[in-house]
Amino acid sequence: MSYTGGPGAVARDEIARHDGRMDETTIEFGARGEAAACAHLEQLGYEILERNWRHALGEIDIIARSGDTIVFVEVKTRSGVGFGHPFEAITHDKARRLRRLARQWDAEAVTAPRRIRIDAIGVIWPHGDDAPVIEHLEQVC
Repeated sequence: MSYTGGPGAVARDEIARHDGRMDETTIEFGARGEAAACAHLEQLGYEILERNWRHALGEIDIIARSGDTIVFVEVKTRSGVGFGHPFEAITHDKARRLRRLARQWDAEAVTAPRRIRIDAIGVIWPHGDDAPVIEHLEQVC
């Protein structure tokens, strides 16, 4: 864990529950959101090809296939919308980086896909709730 601040400071990678207790790290929370996004995509008939594909330029959360289209998915997980909707975290710079990463993955693929698309999935998962709200936007950039 990495801490910022002095005595009583909260770890940056932990999320405080509404009752003030600490539970899961933001990494674990994000991974749970990505797992929910994968389940959502699989329910829609997508085949998950890769998760957390990394390159020097960055990372793609999910790479999936839908028919003859390879879909690169950015997942944003939040516990609420108090600091904005998850999709608001996809800035112009982030979109440009996603396009570069998609082209790089395509260049390294054994067989070039016929079509590619970049989607975003917003997962809103309030603490204590059993199921998240999942929003899926196709072709965000």
